[in-house]
Amino acid sequence: MERRTIAPRPGWQQTVEDQGLIYPLTRYPDDTLRPYWDESAYYVFSLPEVEALEEAVEELHTMCLAAAAHIVDHDRLGDLGITDPGVASAVTEAWHRRAELPSLYGRFDLRYDGAGPAKMLEYNADTPTSLVEAASPQWFWMEERFPGADQWNSLHERLVDAWRKQAALLPPGGPLYFAHSAADELGEDLMTVAYLRETAEQAGLVAESIAMEDIGWDRLARRFVDKKLRFMRSCFKLYPWEWLTTDRFAPHVLETLDNGGGTGSTLWIEPAWKMLLSNKALLAILWELYPGHPNLLPAYLDGPRELASGPGYVAKPLLGREGAGVTVHAPGSAPVRREESCCYQELAPLPEFDGNRVVLGAWVVEDEAAGLGIRESSGLITDEYARFVPHVIL
Repeated sequence: MERRTIAPRPGWQQTVEDQGLIYPLTRYPDDTLRPYWDESAYYVFSLPEVEALEEAVEELHTMCLAAAAHIVDHDRLGDLGITDPGVASAVTEAWHRRAELPSLYGRFDLRYDGAGPAKMLEYNADTPTSLVEAASPQWFWMEERFPGADQWNSLHERLVDAWRKQAALLPPGGPLYFAHSAADELGEDLMTVAYLRETAEQAGLVAESIAMEDIGWDRLARRFVDKKLRFMRSCFKLYPWEWLTTDRFAPHVLETLDNGGGTGSTLWIEPAWKMLLSNKALLAILWELYPGHPNLLPAYLDGPRELASGPGYVAKPLLGREGAGVTVHAPGSAPVRREESCCYQELAPLPEFDGNRVVLGAWVVEDEAAGLGIRESSGLITDEYARFVPHVIL
């Protein structure tokens, strides 16, 4: 793994916007605009490195599924903060019926420096983003700058194939809706669902787009409808389950949930069992089940334990994105147990390349490793100011 610098292509911003990345710049607190898509540098991997990473990702995914089974079988949803009986029942039923429910993708965030084994930082298997840039502009950048090279990137083909294989699990009648929140100001959620809709249509599915805020509730028929009052039988939503099960329509979501048994009204993708994987408590349960595993970091739910006096730790809220609420505690610091439920994970500072802190986003489609996206940040926490940097295999 090596970071190299390179001159950006003339007109790069218009190029990547035309390829679906309509948010190539990030506005900083001082009101300046700086590249989010940063092609002034790129990362080089060897093929053996990528093959080892693929193997580690698929093993981690298998371990996460085993941890999810453990949570359900040992009635540990409370450790994840899932205490509402209706939500717990929906998650449990979805897990038991998972073979009947479409499930598309997820993204592991990994610490990797090219030397030691990759370490799992978290798994977003419900609403992962940074998909568009990993799948499309990154590939076209490689073809233009390094023709004949390769890239860890089979995302598009895997997504189309996944929709094609799982089409039989979708309920008949009506299109598959793709929904995102209109509150998304950057356009990232919009383009993520637009891209996923495109892959579904290439697989032969009939699809339509809708904002979450435009989904209506038919009080007489007791079902969700679109703006034309058409029954919404299935919907891919880039909207977290913890919001879907707590907002004002939550009772209707649970009342009409199609969990694979065909008795409900609306099938939501990703399915409710993904709440088991996108919760930071998973990190502690993995360490409990697989202590000392080379791809895991020590993690606990009841406090930092020995991490405070040893290597230091990171306190992560059980739910959260873009580094929100994450605090870093240096080695030897006094242990602090936060009031909100957190996972306390060993501090493993992100590796530094030319002054940039790097995290790997390794994609899983269905159950297979499918691609890589790299984000750089200036600090230890990968936040909303991170930059996306392409990669090649040479």
